[in-house]
Amino acid sequence: MKPPMDAAEITRLQNRLAARDPGEFHFPEIYGAGWDTLYIGDKVSIGRHFLQAVRAGYFPTVEDTGKKRGGGRVYRRL
Repeated sequence: MKPPMDAAEITRLQNRLAARDPGEFHFPEIYGAGWDTLYIGDKVSIGRHFLQAVRAGYFPTVEDTGKKRGGGRVYRRL
């Protein structure tokens, strides 16, 4: 199965996640600088790809809580 994100982006996000303490978060916190400058359609697409990557096991320390709060999906770093 082709990953929903390229390997470089998966590695970048894995490194950002590794630097975080366990707990809940929204994806823009992990994406980092530049999120606010993206077009809304790009944000939706990138966010969907992250969710697909989480569900596919590319981020084994992250789970989708199934909740939305504050305008976005809530994830949990284990």
